[in-house]
Amino acid sequence: MTLHQMPEGPTEITTNPYDDDHLREECGVFGIFGLDEAAAHTVLGLHALQHRGQEAAGIVSYDGQQFHVERHVGLIGDTFTKQSVLDRLPGSRAIGHTRYATTGGTGLRNVQPFFAELAEGGFAVAHNGNLTNAMTVQRTLQKQGSIFSSTSDTETILHLVATSKERDLNARFIDAVRQIEGAFSLVALSSKKMIGCRDPLGIRPLVLGDLDGAWILASETCALDIIGARFVRDVKPGEMVVITSKGVESLFPFEPQKTRFCIFEYVYFARPDSMVEGRNVYDVRKRIGMELARENPVGADIVVPVPDSGTPAAIGFSQEADIPFELGIIRNHYVGRTFISPGDSIRHMGVKLKHNANRRMIEGKRVVLVDDSIVRGTTSQKIVQMVRDAGAREVHMRIASPPTRASCFYGVDTPEKSKLLASRMSVEEMAEFIRVDSLAFLSIDGLYRAVGEAARNEGQPQFCDACFTGEYPTRLTDVEGADNVRTLSLLAGGG
Repeated sequence: MTLHQMPEGPTEITTNPYDDDHLREECGVFGIFGLDEAAAHTVLGLHALQHRGQEAAGIVSYDGQQFHVERHVGLIGDTFTKQSVLDRLPGSRAIGHTRYATTGGTGLRNVQPFFAELAEGGFAVAHNGNLTNAMTVQRTLQKQGSIFSSTSDTETILHLVATSKERDLNARFIDAVRQIEGAFSLVALSSKKMIGCRDPLGIRPLVLGDLDGAWILASETCALDIIGARFVRDVKPGEMVVITSKGVESLFPFEPQKTRFCIFEYVYFARPDSMVEGRNVYDVRKRIGMELARENPVGADIVVPVPDSGTPAAIGFSQEADIPFELGIIRNHYVGRTFISPGDSIRHMGVKLKHNANRRMIEGKRVVLVDDSIVRGTTSQKIVQMVRDAGAREVHMRIASPPTRASCFYGVDTPEKSKLLASRMSVEEMAEFIRVDSLAFLSIDGLYRAVGEAARNEGQPQFCDACFTGEYPTRLTDVEGADNVRTLSLLAGGG
């Protein structure tokens, strides 16, 4: 359709970071136990975890007598930094969640933490990850009389705790988590305790910290840094930590298994300044770039990152290849979620809202573009064209991960497999599609070397790498089932 054929009226151009051509993390969780103004510390922690989800956020606090809940659509800074909101969240204990909807969709009723009045009192839970049997369990619970008010898989956990026949909360929680499959890092809050738990494979991250005697749970160490807390340790895969006024108790409710931490945390999801499973993310990404340069050398004048996610790998590539690193593309960090155009003339400005070529650096040069991944390929295509329009003589692209060929079912927003460029094209076809002079990806063994392994153990992989290999470490009960559509009869837009 040409511009003059487009309908009249205001046009919405999406510019939000979770609507473009990248994989997106579902959520970040944070909890604090035993510090005044717990909610304010939770807001700061969630702010540091904003990259893990920008759609909505929620906080539940407890003041010793009563629970308080605030859930809002939008960024942390849009709502939770207001004093009036913080005043409604008193207490020395709180848990919080920032989300991007991969399971359940948008709407306030799907915003976590979820809270319910159980027989023993109030209970709140927040979840990072995705349950691969949530719908199957939900159907069973509904037949037994459970009532669901959201389409989130996290509500399933709440119902399992509520309906457990065990006597105390710890046992009920254990009973619940033993019935779920998939990836989960959970933070929960009752009147007496805060609970953290990771799935037995440890697919999603969770760390334990302390601040002036208060205990903290968070998805990443950067959330500890922002409030000046001390990193204590990673919560172990399959571990359940129970925090009370007496301290921290460690339980292991699952059979020990070989761990399968998500390797894409190192490629993209985690913040570069975080320590994840004992590794500095920035260091790993630089090493990824070095491996990429060793595996896929190219004659070029400059190395240019696709900002911001490609920057650490591009630095590593530049150092290893001895090719100058230049900021040939500048990112506008002040673009909001959407841009409403005054007319149709800028309907297709697309990627230019966030990226602009630095012509002085690019013109007449042979350019190596370094990015973290190619998903649909549409953004890569636009970036390449932008660099060519800026006068690049050659454009080569190097990708700091293997081709993304399979969907993720563990808490990452991945398009269906047919929409993943690498699932239906060879590397040569992809190069032609995005219009580069050459295209190369990091090998799976190169990625494993970058995280400190000799190679991928084919018989027993050290990480979850299903998005690259299609080898899923857990059962995909819901995906394989016939009745796997999560719906509600009442579909209110805001509810």
